Amino acid sequence: MSRRSSGTWLRLCLVIFAVVSALAVCGPALYWRFKKTLRFVDSKSSCPPCICDCPPPLSLLKIAPESAGPLCCWFPFVWLANLSVTDCGSNDPDLKKEMEKQFVDLLTEELKLQEAVAEEHTRHMNITFGEAKRVASQYQREAEKCIAAIETCEGARERAEALLIKERKVTTIWEQRARQMGWEGE
Repeated sequence: MSRRSSGTWLRLCLVIFAVVSALAVCGPALYWRFKKTLRFVDSKSSCPPCICDCPPPLSLLKIAPESAGPLCCWFPFVWLANLSVTDCGSNDPDLKKEMEKQFVDLLTEELKLQEAVAEEHTRHMNITFGEAKRVASQYQREAEKCIAAIETCEGARERAEALLIKERKVTTIWEQRARQMGWEGE
């Protein structure tokens, strides 16, 4: 037997093993799902929902605890066979009540998480608001300084303008006296 044919056989065996494993895992769940959806048209009678008292599924460790170690290493699909979805207890009121409790616990946890996020958001907004108030106060002080400087400059400008007007009057008076004395100007 050549290397090429032995590699082909190995691949073929692996593919067959993968297909059988997938069917072992998915087969029971698909069977029950299709069995529920396919109903005969002429069956018009409906039976009341059954309340079943199903035992918990047995695991490989409970069946053979001493041989579970090597067996699970060589046959991993044995563990996967116990993972099929069963519909046992779907109409049990106690089970529904317990599931609702779990749902309420999940909702409570979700509300607590949302409250924590809201508190964190509020804390962040308070910090941001405090920082904005501090910066606004700083800008207000700077604006007041600028206003005071502008008022000082405006006062100095008005005094300089008044002095300039006064100097022009004095200059005009001196120029008139100089012309009266014979000065002709430039």
